[in-house]
Amino acid sequence: MATKPPQADPVQDAPQVAGPQHAAAGLAAIGHTLRAAQRQMGVRRTMLTLLNVNQKDGFDCPGCAWPEPDHRHKAEFCENGAKAVAEEATLRRVTPEFFAAHPVADLAGRSGYWLGQQGRLTHPMYLPEGGDRYEPVTWERAFDIVAEEIGALASPDEAVFYTSGRTSNEAAFLYQLFARELGTNNLPDCSNMCHESSGSALNETIGIGKGSVLLEDLHRADLIIVAGQNPGTNHPRMLTALEEAKANGARIISVNPLPEAGLERFKNPQTAKGLTGGAALTDLFLQIRIGGDQALFRLLNKLVLETEGAVDEEFVREHTHGFEEFAAAARAADWDETLRATGLTRAEIERALDMVLASQRTIVCWAMGLTQHKHSVPTIREVVNFLLLRGNIGRPGAGVCPVRGHSNVQGDRTMGIFERPAPAFLDALEEEFGFTPPRAHGYDVVRAIRALRDGEAKVFFAMGGNFVSASPDTEVTEAAVRRARLTVHVSTKLNRSHVVTGARALILPTLGRTERDVQDSGEQFVTVEDSMGMVHASRGRLEPASGHLLSEPAIVCRLARRVLGGRSVVPWEEFEGDYAAVRDRIARVVPGFTDFNARVAQPGGFALPHAPRDERRFPTATGKANFTAAPVEYPELPEGRLLLQTLRSHDQYNTTIYGLDDRYRGIRGGRRVVLVNAGDARALGVADGAYVDLVSEWKDGVERRAPGFRVVVYPTARGCAAAYYPETNVLVPLDATADTSNTPASKSVVVRLEQSATD
Repeated sequence: MATKPPQADPVQDAPQVAGPQHAAAGLAAIGHTLRAAQRQMGVRRTMLTLLNVNQKDGFDCPGCAWPEPDHRHKAEFCENGAKAVAEEATLRRVTPEFFAAHPVADLAGRSGYWLGQQGRLTHPMYLPEGGDRYEPVTWERAFDIVAEEIGALASPDEAVFYTSGRTSNEAAFLYQLFARELGTNNLPDCSNMCHESSGSALNETIGIGKGSVLLEDLHRADLIIVAGQNPGTNHPRMLTALEEAKANGARIISVNPLPEAGLERFKNPQTAKGLTGGAALTDLFLQIRIGGDQALFRLLNKLVLETEGAVDEEFVREHTHGFEEFAAAARAADWDETLRATGLTRAEIERALDMVLASQRTIVCWAMGLTQHKHSVPTIREVVNFLLLRGNIGRPGAGVCPVRGHSNVQGDRTMGIFERPAPAFLDALEEEFGFTPPRAHGYDVVRAIRALRDGEAKVFFAMGGNFVSASPDTEVTEAAVRRARLTVHVSTKLNRSHVVTGARALILPTLGRTERDVQDSGEQFVTVEDSMGMVHASRGRLEPASGHLLSEPAIVCRLARRVLGGRSVVPWEEFEGDYAAVRDRIARVVPGFTDFNARVAQPGGFALPHAPRDERRFPTATGKANFTAAPVEYPELPEGRLLLQTLRSHDQYNTTIYGLDDRYRGIRGGRRVVLVNAGDARALGVADGAYVDLVSEWKDGVERRAPGFRVVVYPTARGCAAAYYPETNVLVPLDATADTSNTPASKSVVVRLEQSATD
């Protein structure tokens, strides 16, 4: 039976701590999945809904972007995917009566967990200027309010249009089309905060900012290196692919400051073996110091160069550029510096080299552990160097594999959600629709926050997501958002961003992935692109949570008609009524989508073209894959300080908090914990169980403090610590970003520990 939402925020000041686990999934995951789903949906709705997740005729999981195999299990979902579905398909409702009973000031004092547990939004809600609580508003009036504020702007560039990775291809294409017909490229998105570094590095080196492998490539690989990633929590279905790769003879190196249960052993709940002992995954665990990855790959490249016959000379000669400059830099790599940067031993690196040299087909997978540092872009370029040396791009079973987080974050970028669009994309829009899109670059996330802070942006519109909680430097971000004239959020559920508002605010409730979408031409479906460039349909099966919801495409189309009026040349009404008409236009604008409607009608969809993967053609400035040479960087740690990485718990997806446990790490009943190496705890004079404030240190001299964290002695790399976000986003300076990509450097924050007043 479904349960009611919590009335009060749970107390989190005494989390229970046990040792970390050494295996993921298994019977325990089944139990946790069913209990979480039944609390939100009840028994019958749980069974009916979960059996449609990730099926060819069902809906795409609103969680991560990991691809589905061609042959699907009846239960083609993971524990965290089921939690994401349950939170969307919940029977709990947030009605106008809820808002009447809860002033914004009350909601602002609640935790993100409590807000999210209240249920689905049912009506458009409006916070008038000077008002103390949201009140119901008609859709017509809501669009009028947005039109009033946008119409009062001195320039379209005073509006910001943010996108979350949940947004479908159709909605994303329409959203960027509206923004550009309005006259701005201010289209920041969640990718700015995660894999922007990957896109920057890959575009420069191989000519396309996406991974170069398909799911079957993992099954064929000899060696898979998983760096800066925790698939057991963040992409659990990836463990099935790693298990199959291991069964086919692959070896796995995991590179991470923390040991993670999912990479140690996977108990596949779909198999008899998995329900008992499971399969060991990692052959070599390199417990690297935070930010030492560039140094590691640079030294491996040096050692490959020094090994006779190890370089694929034909591939390097025929398909690459810049080898000599790169090789000179690699040969200068220093063992002592590398050991200092990485915290590894010589024997560990030499063992890794042996595995590299024994492999004919190597894949490197990575996530935020590589992308959120000042030197993330050169780090990922060094990974590309590593693969190019032995011809491991454009070969079956080999390549680059940045593992994307949200389910359509890659598709949104393909559809044009980007503040720095390619001229060719704008040319195609102009030819197709007959208006001149703006050419000046817009704001990414960090620049959008600065613009709001400085009064240069006055309207903030978010298509999904939880911008305030996802962004760095929480106090600065919240103060910036509060300076806006209007904040608008298209959402399924309540979150922190709804209670940190501009002078006026709107919440526009929308359909979720799980729900039927019926428009004038009949029942609709939308499409998504997974982390490996596969595009497929998603069809909701449930009745909408409320009769007052609109789909994301419908919201964009009605908004555009109201804001742009008679000056628009886009057939918005046609697009709202029939998403196939949108896909016909996408087919003529976006490369790779020819015959979109016909191809996506095929079960499982289709793969987008990828020149490096498909034909070893590299559409870079040189026409070849580019080796690069950059100075080796790694964070310097002052005496008495720790290097903090922000991360997720297992009861969390991005900023959505499902519960207060992190069972794989042995944490229960609270999130304000900091994981510290035992040796560091002794050196700093802090005991396991003590309460400390985390205080970050950066060159601007501003004190950023996260108070009241319980110290948990944990097997982290020496000198390194970890704590959950969004609670620790307050410690990440707005201006501490990756070079080139401008991604917040959330994985390498210098902190000191001070005794907490709550201890």
